[in-house]
Amino acid sequence: MTPTDPALMSAETLLGLYARRALSPVEVLQAVLQRVALYNPWVNAFAAMNPQALRQAGESEARWMAGRPIGPLDGVPATVKDLLNLAGFPTRRGSKTTDATPATEDAPAVMGLKQAGAVILGKTTTTEFGWKSPGDCPLHGITRNPWNRERTVGGSSSGAGAAGAACFGPLHIGTDAGGSVRIPAAFCGLVGLKPSFGRVPQWPLGAFASVACAGPMTRTVRDNALMFSAMAQHDLRDPFSLPDEAQDWRRGIEDGVAGMRVALVRRLGFEPPLDADGEAALAGAAKLLEEQGAIVEEASPDLPDTRAIFGRVWGVALARQVAMTPAEKRPLLDAGLTEVAEREGGMLATDFLGAEALRIEAAHAMARFHQRYDLVLTACTPTAAFAADQPTIRPTEALWRDWAPWTFAFNLTRQPAISMPIGLDEHGMPRAVRWPRRSTAMT
Repeated sequence: MTPTDPALMSAETLLGLYARRALSPVEVLQAVLQRVALYNPWVNAFAAMNPQALRQAGESEARWMAGRPIGPLDGVPATVKDLLNLAGFPTRRGSKTTDATPATEDAPAVMGLKQAGAVILGKTTTTEFGWKSPGDCPLHGITRNPWNRERTVGGSSSGAGAAGAACFGPLHIGTDAGGSVRIPAAFCGLVGLKPSFGRVPQWPLGAFASVACAGPMTRTVRDNALMFSAMAQHDLRDPFSLPDEAQDWRRGIEDGVAGMRVALVRRLGFEPPLDADGEAALAGAAKLLEEQGAIVEEASPDLPDTRAIFGRVWGVALARQVAMTPAEKRPLLDAGLTEVAEREGGMLATDFLGAEALRIEAAHAMARFHQRYDLVLTACTPTAAFAADQPTIRPTEALWRDWAPWTFAFNLTRQPAISMPIGLDEHGMPRAVRWPRRSTAMT
């Protein structure tokens, strides 16, 4: 049943109503802003709001009334994670160490949404420099889960996850260097896509640029593909940007999975066992695929120890971030970030290059695995969302155990992976599974 509140509608539904002049972008934005005013004080999803959003919605309304929308997202509300540049707004990255100088250019993903006509509602919160999965940062405090404010939204795309679950518009840009789109999507019951490396250009580079990418977070699969179509535009500012395929990624989305070979992967090699709800979610997803004609079998890729690889990539990036921070501002950093930088950053260049060689080995291993399997079905998070106020204790251990044991491997291999909601646990919190595919860069 289609919701009657415009704030609860999908982007596709809104666009259909705009085309029939049955609803206007102004009415939609007003409905979304009412929800923001009502729920954001206890969700804390936004780093900044766009004071020009209502004017921009009015301009979109005029275009629709004239029958001349400028793009496939004209008038649809969207948000931008505060690790990405939004022209006219500072990029604070969740840190008290950054300044409030406004960016002068949009990041490529943001530019893609604007060119498609999206109305930018504001910038959403992030963990400091995107370094961890619990949804808090020194600059903005704790972002809470709309399903249960005592639980975390996950991170580092914490505000995007909260905004999506709270229906603060249908489209939200996150970024993902180790699970930062997929983890909050899983904790908040959203669809979260980490694209192939280079499919969505990066500029300027963030702390984890060698394994990071921006991706869409939405409430429906079709909205995710629609949003991705606008974001996946070649940009000369990123020399690793893949060629522009200029396609609607919704095409073929209803073709189904009949005949596809799916690898059900219960362990990637070192993760803690799933809880009972997680096992049930994974089994339920496998059954759904089999019922639709997919060939599902348990298998395991022969990967090197991805913990050792990612720990070096992650640690060196944080050590560099701390080194770039003026000494007088370093006490303002998240204590956990500083701890990891000190513990993981002091390695030889040969150690780091060794990790890069192993990263490529892992990518080759997954490429061989995908010669047999079209999809990999595996868990996204070891548990449902944990406590929002839980302190970050021993963050290096938490990365492997609590935060990202199933997600960061696919940042290392640079292949696409999507988090899909599969149901609720016994406490009414969302659970999700992941469907990594072979990289579009490899095919």
